Amino acid sequence: MSIYLTGLLWVAGAAVVAAVMAYLIRKYGELEGRSANNEAAGQVFTIVAGLHAVLLAFVLIALFDGVNQASDASYLEADSLVAATWAGDALSGEVGGQVRDLARQYAVTVIDDEWPGMVSGGEFQSSGWSQLDRLRQVVADAPADDEWQIDRKTEAASQLWQVYEARQARLTAAGGGISSVVWFVLIAGSVLAVGLPLLFGGPRIRTHVLIVATFAATITLLLYATYQLQNPFGGGAGVTPEAFEAAVERFG
Repeated sequence: MSIYLTGLLWVAGAAVVAAVMAYLIRKYGELEGRSANNEAAGQVFTIVAGLHAVLLAFVLIALFDGVNQASDASYLEADSLVAATWAGDALSGEVGGQVRDLARQYAVTVIDDEWPGMVSGGEFQSSGWSQLDRLRQVVADAPADDEWQIDRKTEAASQLWQVYEARQARLTAAGGGISSVVWFVLIAGSVLAVGLPLLFGGPRIRTHVLIVATFAATITLLLYATYQLQNPFGGGAGVTPEAFEAAVERFG
């Protein structure tokens, strides 16, 4: 099912549930003193909803930044891998061919073995680290006969170090997400924020029901966005291995 359709169902469902609760409480609840609750309940609602909105904003901003950083890290990793291969081409023909083959194997491993596991958010087995280590070893053992080759060897080693750092950042982002404690606070805060308007009173029941339903739909929409963005490689974020696919094409 499309994430947009799923999100629409969640938002609509929350709005309907909140609307029904608001209607039943207004219809069959105690009417005496309800309007007098507006001032007291409104002050509490302002504090609770304000704190909850700030928390949601911080979480969403952090997740948006995490998605951008994960995308940048994947491109940095792939670009550094290509740069290391180009630097390796300046060494002997045998070493250059080994570096290119190992770099291609590493990129294919990332695409075929690691990316599906990162999308699902589960653990996966990969030979990426060992392939990267073999690539580093080939560069380290490569003979350098002149100053140009020494410079190219140093450049290849430097680019491989950037590949290592970017790979570590990518795997860390894939294994991150929102902790259960934060989810508990978000969900509990949402329930409290939506529950307080049910205590409000007023002359028009339809207006009250519409306000509560709209507020519940908005909170649910933000929670759904948070859920979709918690894994930058899956869900709504969906960072793709496009950078590594382009790198494989460059390797020929």
